[in-house]
Amino acid sequence: PPAPSGSCSTAATMKPCEEEEEDGGFAAAGGGEDPWKECVEVAVQLALRAGQIIRKALTEEKQVSTKTSAADLVTETDHFVENLIISVLKEKFPSHRFIAEESTAAGSKCILTDSPTWIIDPVDGTCNFVHRFPTVAVSIGFAVNKELEFGVIYHCTEERLYTGRRGQGAFCNDKRLQVSKETDISKALILTEIGPKRDPATLKLFLGNIERLLKAQAHGVRVIGSSTLALCYLASGAADAYYQFGLHCWDMAAATVIIREAGGTVIDTSGGPLDLMSCRVVAAGTREMAMFIAQELQTIHYRRDDEN
Repeated sequence: PPAPSGSCSTAATMKPCEEEEEDGGFAAAGGGEDPWKECVEVAVQLALRAGQIIRKALTEEKQVSTKTSAADLVTETDHFVENLIISVLKEKFPSHRFIAEESTAAGSKCILTDSPTWIIDPVDGTCNFVHRFPTVAVSIGFAVNKELEFGVIYHCTEERLYTGRRGQGAFCNDKRLQVSKETDISKALILTEIGPKRDPATLKLFLGNIERLLKAQAHGVRVIGSSTLALCYLASGAADAYYQFGLHCWDMAAATVIIREAGGTVIDTSGGPLDLMSCRVVAAGTREMAMFIAQELQTIHYRRDDEN
């Protein structure tokens, strides 16, 4: 299907994308054979197809269930879209492995190996989706030898396709993305998400982290209900940083490639290298901003994805 039309910015206050690239950013490096070209193309087609399904289902009645908590929701659309994506990928790439949100919730192992692996969130922002709040995405990441190769994220309601390819840049509807280069916390807009745990101790830590950043004079801290889209806003320069405890590998795999290729930094909340299975992340346009936020945060403990 053709690429969707539209601007990368979501509001007048958001910073525009860079000028459009003639090749869309996905030409093979050095002109040689590209081993993952077909994978990228199929991922884009599936993201757009899934987006159409999600967009139509957004306004319809839904069957809603809960998973780990009353705030951790799942719908029939989550299952349908995940099954669609995996069935197509299995047919085209039978030797590949899969890590996907609803399959993991149903008991599948969440282990990242050296094999080519698809990391899928069929509906990111399910709570938004349930309430018809139009900030919902489908996220498809791809890793080989435990290294993230590319990411595709589709904002279903605004029809914005975010793509990132290792060594080849990041794009929104074929317009190159560039992160903010802000290093001063007192000039920063920061994004975060609450996470599924809502016990008093967790909420105290969550609110305490926001308080610490506001006391450091951050312009603001925002929660939009979709970690993948929040990370895409960071990649586009519309926010300066993002942090979270309690997100999963399928929430950050695709977005990590996009942010890095837009010039940003993605690290662990300890300040060390990102661990995709750790369920925690700090991302920012600059390493200075990421390290400052990491040092301010109180840790909220979640079980690792690979311990399920």
